[in-house]
Amino acid sequence: MTTTTAACLIPAGRVELGADILFPDQYPAESPTGVVLFAHGSGSSRFSPRNRAVAAELNRRGLAAVLTDLLTDDEEQVDGHTAQYRFDIHLLTERLIAVVDWATDEPSLSGLPIGTFGASTGAAAALGAAAYRGADVRAVVSRGGRPDLAGPVLEEVTAPTLFIVGANDPTVRELNEQTMAVLSAPTQLHVIPRATHLFPEPGALEEVSRRAGEWFQQYLAGEG
Repeated sequence: MTTTTAACLIPAGRVELGADILFPDQYPAESPTGVVLFAHGSGSSRFSPRNRAVAAELNRRGLAAVLTDLLTDDEEQVDGHTAQYRFDIHLLTERLIAVVDWATDEPSLSGLPIGTFGASTGAAAALGAAAYRGADVRAVVSRGGRPDLAGPVLEEVTAPTLFIVGANDPTVRELNEQTMAVLSAPTQLHVIPRATHLFPEPGALEEVSRRAGEWFQQYLAGEG
């Protein structure tokens, strides 16, 4: 499968965020059926092979994906030394909200149903953006995430949310279960046997990609 990739800069307040738009191989002959905005965790970037693997599966299912660095290069350098930004969920959420707003106006994506996908601390931003942009964000997936860090805004989330955790990641699983108890939105927990936090085990990441693809295909493309 070939993927059409477009690099761009997304305005977010006083900064611009580097991003890649990954389109299905049918594009531009056929429009995507939805778009998923990614929020990666600390120490990662839009080039994360794990998120790229999930994005490839979404492309295979006819969905576009936007992988964005929620921190600037300078902020990433500071964070590498001080850990100043990695748990600044308010900042990460504001940045992802800016990406949601950009996607609603971007000509190649305008009018498409939007989902958010968050890994690690990015899961809190994915849910925060869904809370503040409830009319625009129709589905959320958390991969090995810390959705609990979203705090009180969790009560405002209405988008159906899938939590994917590894069976051998008990602390994160417990935090995900606690978050599910707070949400009034439809939720589902998918536990991948023998998997640890980053899903390096054979077949684990493929299962993450498949389940995320099914979730977004159901709630963005109306299939399933």
